[in-house]
Amino acid sequence: MAHSPLGQPALQTAPARSKMSAWQTVVLNDAVNLTTYVSHVFQRHFGYSAEYADQLMWQVHDHGRAVVSTGLRERMEADVLALHAYGLRALLEPAQC
Repeated sequence: MAHSPLGQPALQTAPARSKMSAWQTVVLNDAVNLTTYVSHVFQRHFGYSAEYADQLMWQVHDHGRAVVSTGLRERMEADVLALHAYGLRALLEPAQC
């Protein structure tokens, strides 16, 4: 264990997440948007196939949330903002390892 200059044990802190770490965009279920609209947004914004967009949409609908993209923080922040512009509830969180 490391010690501070005063002889006290130094506090151990978790390493800060770097901007190069993986982050994910999560879409949350809401009572406003139709399932067809959510699927359409996934196709339009991410370029996902209709089948994959529908899978994600049903995950949002059935489980309350779905990870729709993973990557660098700045890109995921842009995805969150874009999804907000479409009227979807989305958030950014560290990717699960």
